[in-house]
Order: sequence, then C-alpha cells, then structure tokens
Amino acid sequence: MFKVLVSDPISDFGLQQLRNAEDIKVTKLSGLSEEELISIINEYDALLVRSQTKVTRNILKAGINLKVVGSAGVGVDNIDLDGATILGIVVVNAPDGNTVSTCEHTFAMMMALARHVPQANAKTVSGVWDRKSFLGVELQNKTLGVLGLGRIGIEVAKRAAAFGMIVIGHDPFMSEERARKLGIKLTTVDEILRTADFITLHTPLKRESNYMIAKPQFDVMKPGMHIINCYQGGIIDEGDLVNALDEGILAGAAFDVFEKEPPTRDHPFLKHPKIIVTPHLSASTLEAQENVAIDVSKQVINILRNEPFKNAVNMQTISSDHLNRLHPYFTLSEQLGKSLAQMTDGAVRDVTVGCAGDLAELDTSPLIPYVLKGILSHHLGAEHVNIVNATHLAKERDLNFVTQKSLLSQSSSNEIMIRMKTTKEEKSVRGSLLPELGERLVQIGPYPVDIPPSGQVLLISQMDRPGIIGRVGRVLGRSGINIVTMQVGRNKIGNSALMILKIDKKAPKNVIEELYMIPEIRRVREISFD
Repeated sequence: MFKVLVSDPISDFGLQQLRNAEDIKVTKLSGLSEEELISIINEYDALLVRSQTKVTRNILKAGINLKVVGSAGVGVDNIDLDGATILGIVVVNAPDGNTVSTCEHTFAMMMALARHVPQANAKTVSGVWDRKSFLGVELQNKTLGVLGLGRIGIEVAKRAAAFGMIVIGHDPFMSEERARKLGIKLTTVDEILRTADFITLHTPLKRESNYMIAKPQFDVMKPGMHIINCYQGGIIDEGDLVNALDEGILAGAAFDVFEKEPPTRDHPFLKHPKIIVTPHLSASTLEAQENVAIDVSKQVINILRNEPFKNAVNMQTISSDHLNRLHPYFTLSEQLGKSLAQMTDGAVRDVTVGCAGDLAELDTSPLIPYVLKGILSHHLGAEHVNIVNATHLAKERDLNFVTQKSLLSQSSSNEIMIRMKTTKEEKSVRGSLLPELGERLVQIGPYPVDIPPSGQVLLISQMDRPGIIGRVGRVLGRSGINIVTMQVGRNKIGNSALMILKIDKKAPKNVIEELYMIPEIRRVREISFD
C-alpha cells in the first residue's frame, strides 16, 4: 500500500483518483511546520503540495521512502530540486492545467475591451441608459499580435483565428513551419507594434523584457491599438501606457497583472476610463484548480506504479555513482549554455554537447538539461525553467539537442564543449573545471580564454590593432565602469581578436553604442552570469 501525504489545500475533486486507487492511501494534513513534516514524512511514498509547503532538503532527506514530490500547479520554487535529484526523488508539476483558464481570461478581456463592457455595465446599473458613448469595434478582420507563443499564446491564437482575426506573432523559439501550421505569421516585435490592432502579451518577465513596451514602442504603434496583459506585470511601463492612452495612441488597455501586486489605491489604472482591470484572475477557475490536481495526481499514480509519466521537473534518474561523477559539471554546463544564449542572435535550432577526457567515457546526456536550462532561462526567465522542464520546453520550441563525443579531439583533461546553431549564426564555447579555481570558460569560438563564469563580462570582437584597448577603457571610464580583469584572445597578430573585460556593473545601452563607434570593433556582447 502506497501512502500519499497532501500538505497543502488541493481540490478534493482533483484528488479523487488518488483516493479511488486501491493500492494508495491518502492523508491530508495542511499547515504543518518543517519540523512536523520531518517527523512524519518517512512514512510516505509521495508528497503533494501547492506553494505553501516549503519542501526543504531536510524534509527530503527525512523522507526515506519518498519516490515523488508533486506540485499541483506550475511553480516548483518551493521545492529543493537539486536535493530531490541527488536523493533520486522525482518532482512533477502540472504545467498545462491553467492554460485554457488564462487563455479564456485573455479573450474575455479582449472582448470586454473591444465593446466597453465594464464601462457600459457600470453606467447602466447606475441608472443611465447611454448607447452613444460606447461605440465598439469588431474582432473580425482585425490583426492580433501575440508576443510569446508558448502554450497560452498558441491557444489564444487558435481562438483568435476562429473569430476571423489575422494573427501575427513573435517568439524566438517558434519555427516558421510550426507557425504556418498554426495559422500564425511570424514577424518582429517592431512590426507587431506598427501593424496590430490588438496586442496580447505572453512573454515572461526577465531583464531583456522588463519594460519592453514603453514610450519608444508606444510612439510607433498604430493609432487605436488595444493592449491586453494577462500574463506578467513589469513588461509594460505602466506610466508610459497611461500617457499613450491620454495622447490617443491607444484606444484601450486591459490588465489582469500589475508590476506590483496588489496595486496601491492611487494607481492610475484603477480610475482611468479606458483601462479594464481584474485582480490576477487568469488561473482562478474551478476547472483550473481541479485540472492541476487531476494532472499531478495522475503522474503520482504512474510513478508509484512504475508506469510512464510526464512533466518531471528535475533531472532523469541515474545511478548514484554516475551522478557523483557528473554532478561537479552541472553548474558549468548551465553557465556555458547561458553564455552562448547571450552571445548569439536568432532563434535557437540545434544544441550539441561534446565532452573530452574521462567525461567522454560516460553517458553525458544528463548534462543536456543543464545546458538547455542555461540557454532557455535567458530567453524565458529563470523562474520558468528548471533542469528537466527545460527539455520539455526545448522540444515544444522545435529545438534539437544531442551529445556528440566527436566534437572534441582527444584530451587528457575533462572538458565540455557546446555548439549552438541559430537561424542566424553558429557559435561554440568550451569549459572546464580547474583545480582550486572551479568552473572556467577556456575557449570562445576559435579563441582561447580564461573566464570564471560569474558577474558581468563584456565580449568585444575587434580587429587586432594597437590602441583599441585604451579607447575602450576611456569609454568605460567616462561612465564610471571599472574593469576588473582584461584579456585578449587571438589566433594571429593583426587579424580578428576577442577582448574579454570583466566589469563591476552592467554597461548602459549608450555605452554599448559608443563602443560600436570605434571603427575596429565589430561586435559587443554583454554576458551576465548572475
């Protein structure tokens, strides 16, 4: 008899299949402290949580019979994934359970915005019969721009097509072929801003997407644009959006999310006549709450019965000896992937991982999830990617990944090389673990380097000419940016070279632009390892 502990409030309807299983006994105990959980967890084969219970390494270690930890939702930030991996405990979540809920809320907001439903309702119930003030627009034949074509963005696009809308979209991982099958025209963010009648955002918040829509973007928008955000606050500059509404650039906006939640009572969105707001209701449906519980319960049953399962969010199970030999290279693999993602342009298509030294004799496929996590976390946001859903997310985006020992020539040292091909270019990096120094990047493309993967690093591709280093130093110095270390990688005097600068803070956009004004500089990339 398997024993399952449910330590957070989870839909009883969703748990019913667990309760109906003859070989499973379910116990529901909410509000337990870490100490209380540690004292009883050794009795259970599975633990089900939402977000309240913090599944620490101490809890996992005490769970000597634990085979699976299930999260009834998408997030697993409250679960020690590395601890679970090392202890051989599978962690599963339910990433699809709220897809329809969020999609439908997005469409509800879009239609309410097009027809002024909340404003008309408020005026009507106040006793005023006013039809003239609420002239709306139809969705049919309007262009919808979808920024972010993950599960939710795709579902929104499908429904928009059913309404007779023209759907254009942008996502760095969506292939032209898949987009064509879905009836979506892939294009640039700039083209969406200039041509769409409605825009809906489904892209995660990260450094590059913070305020990705602000005054410069509003200034080029098609007049009369409607914008909907039911996904993530902070992607749109809220103050600039209000100004765009007041200037007549935008016809209306609908928001389910705010940069800071809950918003302050004086937040301008709350009183603006052209803005519709809801209190982060995207996943708040009975069905969504039930679906995530049903999904995770099914996976727990399959794992306990040693049947096939999906949605594992930690690495594949491997022998303890194999794990011990590969474990030191997990962080290096992730940092190599993260560096490549920031060096390249275009949508990622192929990732190949090669190993040398003793590593070449091992099955190094468990390194792939860490490489993919590094690559995808740059594009999707670190909070949305972990070491095994990275594989799932990569497959969703038509990203091919393999291990290939022949990538590296025979070497006595243990090294990892990653080669990444995008729709625009192909680049490679090589890394190693050095005694007492830890992880290092030892080669970027053809150039030998020695970089600890930490902090902020500027990579400057240049022609190998005298005086460039001094000019770069002056540009950075004028902006108060200290150079911590510097090195130059080159193959032949007078040809192309790579300057590597470790700096003490992020370089502003104007500094990057000023560096490009130096004639010998061909390309500047800032790599953040934080």
